Amino acid sequence: MESSAKVTLFEDIFEVTALNPDGYKFNRVNRVQALGTTFECDLLLDINCEIYSLKEADKVTLVLASTLHLDGSPADHFSYNVSNEPTLADNYEYVMHGRLFDISYQKDGTIVIAASFGGLLMRLTGEQRHLTNILPDMRLFLLLKKD
Repeated sequence: MESSAKVTLFEDIFEVTALNPDGYKFNRVNRVQALGTTFECDLLLDINCEIYSLKEADKVTLVLASTLHLDGSPADHFSYNVSNEPTLADNYEYVMHGRLFDISYQKDGTIVIAASFGGLLMRLTGEQRHLTNILPDMRLFLLLKKD
């Protein structure tokens, strides 16, 4: 899909290695630990398990995107347009909107990215060269679908 390449900041397939790895359990929220199959990034992601459930060994495609518009036009991050136009979200099962709140650069060339999606947190750790399109204080969309 050529048009979605314009909006995609990062994409990989992740295999779920653990649910709630720290032993904490919250109502309606699971913390998912997963490992990227292509770029070998580590992912820690909170999801609303009442509307989207994952289990260990599930494989999911994760996309971080700057907009949901297929033509790459900037998103209005303050409202959601419920039009009949196709969007990137149409191809995914679970979509969240949030903001990047921290980027840490490690000496060994890895980067740790932290984002919040309305209180649901994501931490993505990987080689800097795979995550160069993600910038500090960026608003972004996280999209998931099971493989």
